[in-house]
Amino acid sequence: MSKGKAKAKQIKGKIKETLGKATGDKSTEREGRGEHLTGKAREAAEKAADKARKRFGH
Repeated sequence: MSKGKAKAKQIKGKIKETLGKATGDKSTEREGRGEHLTGKAREAAEKAADKARKRFGH
């Protein structure tokens, strides 16, 4: 997954989370939080991979 897609997943998740909070829908809120965190983790993994590629020349 690219950094852009990971960022999009974060934003989508944050919107779902906020919508769930606003409507009192805990399921949507949890689902959104999960997507947001997944996006953050994938973005961090992409950043680490980029650093490794730069450092080791791949």
